[in-house]
Amino acid sequence: MFRKLLIVGLLVFAATGSWSLAQNAPSPDAPGQGTGGGSTEGEASLARAQLLYRTGNFKDAIAEYQNLLKVNPGSPEAYAGLSRVYRKQEKIDEAFVAATKAVELGPGSAEAHVSLGEVYFRQARMAEAQKEFVGVLQSDRKNARAFLGLARINHSISLYRRYKAMIEEAHRLDPIDPEIQREWLRTLPRAERIKVLEAYLAGENNDDEEVRAATARYLGLQIALEKEPERRCQLSVKARSTETDLVSLVHDPTHPRGYGLKVGINGKSSTLMLDTGASGVLIDRKLAEKAGIQPLARSEVQGIGDKGTKSAYRGYADSIKVGSLEFRNCLVEVIEGRTGLDEDGLIGADVFSSFLVDLDFPNAKLRLSELPKIPNEPAETASLQIGGRADADFQDSYIAPEMKSYVRIFRFGHDLLIPTLVGDVPQKLFLIDTGSNTNMISLAAAREVTKVRDDPYTKMKGLSGSVKNVFEANKVVLQFANFRQENQHLVAFDLSAISKSTGMEVSGILGFVVLRTMEMKIDYRDGLVGFTYDPKRWQ
Repeated sequence: MFRKLLIVGLLVFAATGSWSLAQNAPSPDAPGQGTGGGSTEGEASLARAQLLYRTGNFKDAIAEYQNLLKVNPGSPEAYAGLSRVYRKQEKIDEAFVAATKAVELGPGSAEAHVSLGEVYFRQARMAEAQKEFVGVLQSDRKNARAFLGLARINHSISLYRRYKAMIEEAHRLDPIDPEIQREWLRTLPRAERIKVLEAYLAGENNDDEEVRAATARYLGLQIALEKEPERRCQLSVKARSTETDLVSLVHDPTHPRGYGLKVGINGKSSTLMLDTGASGVLIDRKLAEKAGIQPLARSEVQGIGDKGTKSAYRGYADSIKVGSLEFRNCLVEVIEGRTGLDEDGLIGADVFSSFLVDLDFPNAKLRLSELPKIPNEPAETASLQIGGRADADFQDSYIAPEMKSYVRIFRFGHDLLIPTLVGDVPQKLFLIDTGSNTNMISLAAAREVTKVRDDPYTKMKGLSGSVKNVFEANKVVLQFANFRQENQHLVAFDLSAISKSTGMEVSGILGFVVLRTMEMKIDYRDGLVGFTYDPKRWQ
């Protein structure tokens, strides 16, 4: 399986501005700020703890909240603050316990309910998260983080216009909250975004070193693009559809592992794995040199495996040909070391998000066609979506009549997460990943439904090398859309890196072993996926 977990782009690594510790310390009356039991000292303690959290001093923030609880054990705002710190540290179980305690102590506390909603969102319990945020806003229209929470939910289901309105309201109410600033940054034009990013990197923040470094690389790319003449990746002709063959990729003649595409890059032929679990176009250095791709900005890539990131760079391809379509002036990413791939690179299906993407695996065809026109909206210009898009110009999802049978998915950048039932436990979210040759499940989800044991015989590798700790889950039943699959043995391993990058719990992966049996149509713009399965073909 090959997967890029860390995509240097705004969807994952949007940054915040900086602030002065003395001048911008939140006051006791700031929006969303609790009372700590009503005492002046309690209010001051909450303000100090919140400031420590916002500037990344998590250890001292926890100590401040705990000291406050020694004086006032019944403070729901202190427990809500603790939950927020634990969530930022990816201690999700501790965050849930603290948020639940906050609501128990303060059933009328807006901060308590917002903190619980934030944990629900991270746990992929979307309906429960929405209920918490909506409940708060029905009684407290000035709670900035309730608007933030609903904005994130709307973004995940492709309601971008509603997302933009809510994040702008959150920013108006509390412009120095770092998480609000990160979301708000998505709505800014590039020149303004660069200024905010530069201020952010020059000041204090509460991101870890990995995210901070990625933010710096993203800023470097934005500065480089701003200096370039306007170069938009677009079709060279007005064709709106194409059909092309998929290339079978195999371990051996009896074990398929995926499909690839024949892609021409600056006139040089290549075979790239078609991967719904990756983003953009990633090619190896050998192909880049043949194609004459010149470095524009540094980057790094990371995938499944235990060896961390690999050096890469971004550069422009004058021409990218897929089937009968040719795209001009498109960014590609070049990995400088060994890729570990048997092909020339990867192409994420998300690059075709201006089209309806038809992956007809049983007939080994890729078809690209026009998306349904949104009523009362101008038609979009088709392009190859590399390096992210402006959230479909902040349009809300449109479900055309012919797509009523499609499944609404949660989208986080290029990641497509589909509601999936695992055994008899509550619904989980699984990643649709054609780049994985098998289905997989997280250790946490596997342990909820079955027995798990070490599996020393299964070997996994990706862009970041091999995975050391691989396990086996017995007899897992997966159900998604209208499909049900029994798995006698399922690969299980730690998926926390994927969950962290999306900001939501990812409990497993639907891989090529099941996806190859069906035709899959993806509408990236509207967050919809349609599946067609012919059982006669597989009897």
